[in-house]
Amino acid sequence: MAGAAGRLTKLAEEVLGAPLPVRIRAWDRSESGPPGAPVLVFRNRRALRRLLFKPGELGLARAWVAGDIDVDGDLYTALDLLAGLIWERDGAAPKAPRLAALRTLARPEIRAAARELLSLAGLPVPPAPPAEEARPRRGALHSLRRDRQAISHHYDVGNDFYELVLGPSMVYSCAYWRPDEEAPGGTATLEDAQRAKLDLICRKLGLGEGQRLLDVGCGWGSMVLHAAREYGVRAVGITLSEEQATYARKRIADAGLADRIEIRVQDYREITDGPFDAISSIGMAEHVGRDRYAEYAGLLYGLLKPGGRLLNHQIARRPLADEDTYRVDEFIDRYVFPDGELAPVGRTVGQLEEAGFEVRDVEAIREHYALTLRQWVANLEAHWAEAVRLTSPGRARIWRLYMAASALSFERNRIGVNQVLAVRTPDSGASGLPLRARDWRG
Repeated sequence: MAGAAGRLTKLAEEVLGAPLPVRIRAWDRSESGPPGAPVLVFRNRRALRRLLFKPGELGLARAWVAGDIDVDGDLYTALDLLAGLIWERDGAAPKAPRLAALRTLARPEIRAAARELLSLAGLPVPPAPPAEEARPRRGALHSLRRDRQAISHHYDVGNDFYELVLGPSMVYSCAYWRPDEEAPGGTATLEDAQRAKLDLICRKLGLGEGQRLLDVGCGWGSMVLHAAREYGVRAVGITLSEEQATYARKRIADAGLADRIEIRVQDYREITDGPFDAISSIGMAEHVGRDRYAEYAGLLYGLLKPGGRLLNHQIARRPLADEDTYRVDEFIDRYVFPDGELAPVGRTVGQLEEAGFEVRDVEAIREHYALTLRQWVANLEAHWAEAVRLTSPGRARIWRLYMAASALSFERNRIGVNQVLAVRTPDSGASGLPLRARDWRG
């Protein structure tokens, strides 16, 4: 095991207590590890300094974003192999990263590994975080001010960039694929599957001519455009992103629907002009936070007419034996969705019911999100040079890593996504839904 790669492989296996399933290539061009496996490339010694000063996931994330480490070979395979090594799992509950063992210097072998890593890393100066890392937010968690900062960090990175990734539909949530149309290789395009998702939501909500729809977290306006054009509703879409709002308003004007759709830069807590016949919340509730979720559910309930329907489309995590141990993923929190929080679907359903809703249907569609994410990754990779030009190399690397890792998480049932249909059922008990609701004809 000559060279830096051999030393790194030996160190990693000592710390992790398991064989390394990927090859390592170091800055001195040495390689070590199983032949034919994806290669984890350490481009410089700075990658090691990042791991020394921030052991675990955050150090790895910073090294990836900065380009200090890379993967040569299939990214999905590499992530899948490393996920089982870095994260121990006990049933459904993830434990702390094994790489965090570097913090536990009581064990002699860990102290020895740390000294060896120091000798490889060079000058012991902590590297500055990449520019793309979210800075400390101001204000209380999930306050109006802090939520605006968090949303801006993720969404205000350029509409042109999102066009490359999302494609013409400009829908940033799980598409809906028919069994004979699964991508890749199916008969449907991503745009077909996104249109099918929007139409499914409209049918679940029972939308019709002249009704009033509120879309909470409207993104670039795709849901309100589809609902107004295909179902004749009048719609209000709200977002905290100025860039999204500008883009959505232009799309609506170009479609000749400005008299039927209003886009506002507004928080859901600031809406005062209910009631609405229906509310859609598609991929927005992950930003609400568990301490605010009861308030979110209660406010949406109050904004609906009696008999009105809510469609809540939300990513869910697996439940933990002790929910108080839940911590937001460091990479996601610093680089992707600051302050985002996931909850088990059972908790979401319970809080909607506690707010007064009658929950009528829960549809789990996690496999659909894996297919969607793989399409987005393919779009990004096909337009890589332009994506880098429009944002930065670090930003493009963030999106590639988080979307690929998320696809695997959906495929492995580490996270899911669910459409919850709930009704503000009136005192009469008449829900307005057909006896066999899954036909979505009522």
